[in-house]
Amino acid sequence: MLPADFRSLTPWEVCYMECEPGLRKAEDIEKLDIVPEIVEDPDESKKRRLSGWQFYLVAGIAITASCFHLYTAAFGLFAAMTQRAWHWMFMGALLFLIYPASQKKSNKLKISIFDWIPAILIVVGCANILLNYDAIAAREGSAIPSDIYLGVIMIVLVIEGARRSLGWPLPIVAVLALAYGVFGPYMPGILAHAGFSFEELAPFMYLRTDGIFGVPLGVSASFIFLFVLFGSFLSTSGAGQFFIDLAVGLAGKSQGGPGKAAVTASGFMGMVSGSSCGNAVTTGAFTIPLMKQSGYSPEFAGAIVAAASTGGQVMPPVMGAAAFIMAQFLGVSYWEIVVGAAIPATLYFISIGAMVHFRAGKKRMPRLTDEQLPKVKSVIRQGWHLLLPIVLLVVFLAFGYSPTMAVFWSIVSLVAASWMGDKEHRMTPRRIIDAMISGGTGAVDVAAACACSGIVIGVIAITGLGLAFSSFVLSMSQGILPLALVLTMIGSIILGMGVPTTAQYIITSTLAAPALAQMGVPMFSAHLFCLYFGVLADVTPPVALATYASAGIAKSEPLKTGFTALLVAAAGFIVPYMFIYNPGLLLQGGVLEIVFASITALIAVIGLSAAVQGYFADDINIVERLLLLAVPFLIIYPTKMTNLIGAAIVLAVFAKQKGLGKKNKSLEGGTV
Repeated sequence: MLPADFRSLTPWEVCYMECEPGLRKAEDIEKLDIVPEIVEDPDESKKRRLSGWQFYLVAGIAITASCFHLYTAAFGLFAAMTQRAWHWMFMGALLFLIYPASQKKSNKLKISIFDWIPAILIVVGCANILLNYDAIAAREGSAIPSDIYLGVIMIVLVIEGARRSLGWPLPIVAVLALAYGVFGPYMPGILAHAGFSFEELAPFMYLRTDGIFGVPLGVSASFIFLFVLFGSFLSTSGAGQFFIDLAVGLAGKSQGGPGKAAVTASGFMGMVSGSSCGNAVTTGAFTIPLMKQSGYSPEFAGAIVAAASTGGQVMPPVMGAAAFIMAQFLGVSYWEIVVGAAIPATLYFISIGAMVHFRAGKKRMPRLTDEQLPKVKSVIRQGWHLLLPIVLLVVFLAFGYSPTMAVFWSIVSLVAASWMGDKEHRMTPRRIIDAMISGGTGAVDVAAACACSGIVIGVIAITGLGLAFSSFVLSMSQGILPLALVLTMIGSIILGMGVPTTAQYIITSTLAAPALAQMGVPMFSAHLFCLYFGVLADVTPPVALATYASAGIAKSEPLKTGFTALLVAAAGFIVPYMFIYNPGLLLQGGVLEIVFASITALIAVIGLSAAVQGYFADDINIVERLLLLAVPFLIIYPTKMTNLIGAAIVLAVFAKQKGLGKKNKSLEGGTV
C-alpha cells in the first residue's frame, strides 16, 4: 500500500514501495535514466485492501499462523492430521477474508457476510477434527451424519476457495474428478469403476489423509509455509533489491548485459518467491525498462524476464513448493531433490543467458558504461550479510537436517544478520510483524492449491484411476518410451495452463509418473519430467501467465511476447528428455559419466540457443541453423557416437563463424 503522500515521492520510490518495500535510492535510477512503471503483482491485485479493525483481524490471523508454524518448526510438528487441520484453519479463513467472491462485483475494501460465513465454516470443520479426532479414528471409517454434512461443506468450500484465489482451471478439474468418482459405472473402457455415492466420497475427502488433508496439504503445513515466510523475511530485509543490484553489477557490463542481469536477478528471486508471476513483476519492474533502454524490443525484454522467472521454480537450492511434495512422494530427503535437479536447472539458465548473448551480438548492441551500473564492491559491502541465511540454509540441508529445521534457523539468522546492514532494512519488531503478515497471507494460494488438488488425489486413490491412466498411456504409446514422454509432456502443459505448478505436478505425477516408471524410467526422473513441463506452462501460449505479467510491464503485445518467451525457453523443452535418457545429468552414475553428460548437454543447449537466435560468433546461414537445431536431438540419446557428432557440429560452426566474425565487427545499435 502506498502512503497518503505518495504524490511527493519519485517514480522510483513509488514503484518499489509497491513491488519491494523500501529498496533503491532515487539517485541510482537517475544514473540509469529510467522511469519505472507502477506495476502490481497480478496475484496481489485480486486481494482486498482492508483497513481498520478488519485489517487488524486479518493481520492477527496471519501473525498467529506464522507463529504457529515457527513454533512447530522449533519444537516439533504435531500429528499429521492435527498439523494439517491447524494449517488449513488459518489458511482457509484467511482465504475467504482476503479474496472476494467476485473480482468485478464484490467490495474489495470490506469483508461481506458472504465471506464471513465460509470463513467461520472452515474454522468449524477444522475444529471438529482437532477436538474429535480420537472419536473419528475410533469409528474406523464408519461415517455418521455430521461427518457427511461437514465433508460436503468442506469440499464445496475448498473448491470455492481455490476458484477465488487461483481462478477456474483447478476447481473445474476437481469437480470433474468428483463427477468421475460418482459416475464411474458409466465411464467407457478401462476408465469404468464401481462408482461411489457422495455419502461415501464426502467423509473420505474430509477425514482421511488421502483427500483434502492429504500429502499435498501436509507438505504445505510442514515445509512450504515456512519457505514462503522465509521469502517474505528476505524481501522485507532488502534482499530482493540486493539480488537485482548484484546481478546488474556483475552482468551489466558485457554485451547485452541488462538482459543477462535480468536472467540472473530473476533466477535469484525465483528460488525464494515460488511464483512465476510474482517474480516476473518484482524483478521485471526494474530489469525490463533497463533492457528496453539498452535496445531490446519490448517483446524480447518481457520474454526474458518471464522465461527466467519461470525457471526459478526448478532452480536449487530453494526450489518451488512442488519440490517439497516431490521429496515426500519419493520418500527421499529434500537435499537429494536439490542436488539431483542442479545440473538440468543450470543448463536451462545457461541457455537463456546464451539466448540473450547471441541476440545482443546479432544486433551489435553497445555495452553499458561504468557510470550506468551499480558498483559490485559497494553492493556486496552493503548487502553481503543477506547471503548468510541462504548459505546457512544450504549448509543445514547438506548436513541432513530437515527442511523445517533448516528454514527455521535461516529465518532466525536473517533477523540477526539484518542488524549488520543499514538501519533502513534492519529487522525491527515492526518489520518482523510486517514479514509475518506478508508471509501468512502469501502462503494462502499454495495452501488452496494443495487442498483442492487433494480432492483430485483422493478420487484417484479411491477409484484406481492412476492404474487406469497408466494402462491408457502404455496402450496409446504402444510401449514406445518417446511417445509416452510426448503424451506426458502434452498432458502436463495442458493441465499446467492456468493451474498452479504445485497442483499440476501433484496431479500429473500421480497419473503419469507410474506409467513412465513401468517403462523403465527411474521415479525421480519421471517426477522431475512432469514438474518441468508443468512449470513451462507459464510461458506456453495461449495461457502463459508469467509472460502476460511481464508483458504488462514491458507494454508489449501479450501473445507475441508469449511466443517469444516460448523460443527463449526452448532448452526447457529439451533438457527433460536429456535427463530421462541420460541419468548422469541427475548425478546418477560414475564421475566420468556425469562429466561427459554435462559437457555434451551444455554444448547442445548452446547450439540450440545459437540456432534460435540465428547467431553464433557471427550471423549464421540456413544450413548452419538447421545443423545446430539437430544437435540437441543427437545428444538426447546418449550414445558416444551421436554425442560426439553433435559436439563436432557445434565446434565446427563456431570455428567457421569465428573466422567470419573477424570481417564484421560493427558496433551499431539495433532494436531486438
